[in-house]
Amino acid sequence: MPSIIYLLAFTIFSMTTSEFMVAGMMNELANEFQVSVSSIGYLITAYAGAMVIGGPVLTAGLLKIHRKQALMSLVFVFLIGQSLGAVAWSYDSMMIARIITGIASSAAFGVSVSISATLVHTNSRGKAASLVLAGLMLATVLGLPIATIISQQFGWRISFWAVAVLVLLSGIMIQWLLPSTSSTEQMDLKGELTSFKNLHLWAAYVTSMLIIGGTFAAFSYFTPILTNVSGFSNTSVPYLLALYGSATVIGNIVIGRFADRFTMKVLVTGLTLLLVALVLFASGAASKYITVISLILIGLTGVAMNPAMVARVMKTAGSGTMVNTVHTSFITLGIVIGSSVGGIGISAGYGFVSPLWLGACLATLGFISLIPYLRKRKTDC
Repeated sequence: MPSIIYLLAFTIFSMTTSEFMVAGMMNELANEFQVSVSSIGYLITAYAGAMVIGGPVLTAGLLKIHRKQALMSLVFVFLIGQSLGAVAWSYDSMMIARIITGIASSAAFGVSVSISATLVHTNSRGKAASLVLAGLMLATVLGLPIATIISQQFGWRISFWAVAVLVLLSGIMIQWLLPSTSSTEQMDLKGELTSFKNLHLWAAYVTSMLIIGGTFAAFSYFTPILTNVSGFSNTSVPYLLALYGSATVIGNIVIGRFADRFTMKVLVTGLTLLLVALVLFASGAASKYITVISLILIGLTGVAMNPAMVARVMKTAGSGTMVNTVHTSFITLGIVIGSSVGGIGISAGYGFVSPLWLGACLATLGFISLIPYLRKRKTDC
C-alpha cells in the first residue's frame, strides 16, 4: 500500500475522534450546559445529520477542483468548527460547531476514500479503503479513550483543543506529502451522477445505514449504560471504550482482508453477530461479564464492517468521489437514526437499556435488507 494511504488514515482518525469524543464526555457536557444526557446525545445526532445533508452538497461544490485542494479546504473548514467547539459558551454554540465539523468530515471521507482508490489496483480497493477507514477504528481505540481521559483530568475544552491540533497537523502533512493531481484527474460531476441510476447502489447504501444505525444506537449511550446499569466507575469507562475500540480495529483488519472476495458473506455473518451481541447486552447489561463480552462482539462487527460496505458500493457503482460521499452520508444517517432513537427511548422512560433493544431492531432490518441479494453470490454485488 502507498504510504499516502496512511496519511489519509491519520486525517480520518483526527476527524473521527472529534465525532466520537462527545460519547466519552456526556456527563461533563451535560453539567457544563445544564442539559440532559439525551440532549448531549443529540450533539452526536447533529454531527451526523450535518454529514448526511451537508457533505454531498459541499462535495458537489468541490468537484471541479483537484482532490488535494478539496481535501485541504475541508481540513480548514473542519479546523474552524473544532476550534469553535473548544470555546463553545452555550449548548447552541456547541451545536453549531458540531454541524460545521460534520459537514466537512463527510466530504473529507468521500474524497479520502476516492483518493485511496486511485492509488491501488481495482482488486485492492477494499483493502485500501479498510486502511483509510482504520483511522476511524483507531479513533475508537485511541482517540476516544484518550479524549475522555483528557476531559476527566483537564476539562473537556482541553480535549477539544487537542483534537484541533491533530487536525492542524494532518492538514500540514497533506500539504507537504500528498501529490497534486493533474487536470485530468479532476472529479466529474456529470459522470458520477449517472451512477445513482443504479438501484442496487441504493440497496447497498440502505444496508450500510442500518448496520451503523444499530451499532450507534448502543454506542452513543455506552457511557451512561456502563455507569448506571452495569455498575462500572467513571474512571473505568475510558478503558472499556478502549477495549471496544481494540475489538473494532481487529475486526477491521480481519474484514479488510476478506472484504473484496467475500463481500456478501462478510456482511451476513457480521450482521448476525452484531444482532446477537446487542440482544445479549440488552438482556444482561446488569452483569459486568456479559457487558464486556458484548462490547467486544459489537466492536468486532458493527463499525468494523466498513471495508465490506465500501467494497460492495465500489463493486456496484465504482469509486467516484460523489458515490463515496453519499455512501458516507448514508452511514452517518445511520448514526443520526441510531443516536436519535436511543435518546428517544431514554427520554420516553424506557431506561438506559432501551437503546440496545432499538439497536437490535435496526440490525434485524439490516439483515432483512440483504435477503434479496443472498442468491447473487456469483456476482457478489
